[in-house]
Amino acid sequence: MGCRWIFFLLILVMLAGCRSPSMISDPKKVETFGDDEKTVITFWHTYNEKETRLLDNVLIPAFERENPNIQVESIDLAFNNELINTLIARTSSKRGPDVVRLQLAWIPEFLYKELLEPLDGFGDFEHIRKRFHTNLMNIGLYQNKYYSLPLNIYTKTPIFNRELLERAGYSKPPSTMDEVLKLARRYRYTIGLRGLGPWDTIPYIYSLGGSFINEEANTASGYLNSDETIHAVEQLTALYKENLIDLPHDTLGAEENWERIKSGNMLMTDDGPWFYSLLDESEFDCALKLTVPVPFPQNNGPASLIGGENLVIMKGSNRKAEAWTFMKWMTAKKAQLLLLEHTELIPTNLEAAKTSTITRDSYLYPYREDAKNAILLPLVMNWSKIDGVYTEYMNKIFEGDLSVTEGLDRAAAEIDRLLAESN
Repeated sequence: MGCRWIFFLLILVMLAGCRSPSMISDPKKVETFGDDEKTVITFWHTYNEKETRLLDNVLIPAFERENPNIQVESIDLAFNNELINTLIARTSSKRGPDVVRLQLAWIPEFLYKELLEPLDGFGDFEHIRKRFHTNLMNIGLYQNKYYSLPLNIYTKTPIFNRELLERAGYSKPPSTMDEVLKLARRYRYTIGLRGLGPWDTIPYIYSLGGSFINEEANTASGYLNSDETIHAVEQLTALYKENLIDLPHDTLGAEENWERIKSGNMLMTDDGPWFYSLLDESEFDCALKLTVPVPFPQNNGPASLIGGENLVIMKGSNRKAEAWTFMKWMTAKKAQLLLLEHTELIPTNLEAAKTSTITRDSYLYPYREDAKNAILLPLVMNWSKIDGVYTEYMNKIFEGDLSVTEGLDRAAAEIDRLLAESN
């Protein structure tokens, strides 16, 4: 994209003597031959390194070839709460990007703050919405209008070390989380958590029979601090005190856990399909021989969490038509299959999902199976604050500053207040 930009600048310089100085009235438009204007749209995303290479080197060039009057400026950003604050501030002051790949849990906050453009007004919207399952479309439904298109979904699964299982006499991973914990304690095997936030720990709590909030997402009391959840967290903290649960020392939890799995020092960790897809060829082959992913064990129901991203147009965009064209292209069958093939992100496009073939011997198979029964974390306005409260109290519990009962009681009470504000 840099070379192309320089080329246009050179053209402008050469033509400066015979053109009006106001040639580009809109900084997001660049004049091309034949007096056609090329509109530049800004796309913010949090793709990982491999996904970004595919986006910048394959997807965007293909889109621009098919849509020669639109240029996409791709901005790769870190996935954290700072991004939420930056996006809210810039959009509120009408300086935001045009299109954003927005994490599912963040969408309600942007809806309630009225920072997204509705999509219903586009003439072909009703046709486009049929590409997706109703439940996925409803994530962006607010006051009878739609504000997002589903782009991709993913889940994560437990990943076991084959050799340690075989040493313990297992030909396949245990079928319950209770048995996993007993196995770890009996043979002094460690389990690697990615952290103590909801995404990191709730699948374990669910697998052990606990819960988080009610189905209506309006109360955590009686769920997060139920006897079953208290018992589940007590089991996890007991293993942690015995040094049988590892927590990452920094943000590179996946890399740490991969090294421990590879060296035979860890029985199990959990991660998304990128645990494998980000490895180079030699490490990938090694990982397939050394590890086995399986769906999260279910106790009283689904334990896996489903994540993903939707595409949205930010409020105040002056290039809504071009942004909509890009969103449609990214969620069409062709782009979705490319993303699946090269990044293992599960398609939301129903036609692409039917076309894709994932065999039972593929490492992606358990991810797809988990996705069928996975559950969404609550889609509420205050989710980022709820996430912070949950993580804060889980840290206090694991560090021994609070008992499990007291920590979960306090967390449930604070989350109840945040849920009340959301509702």
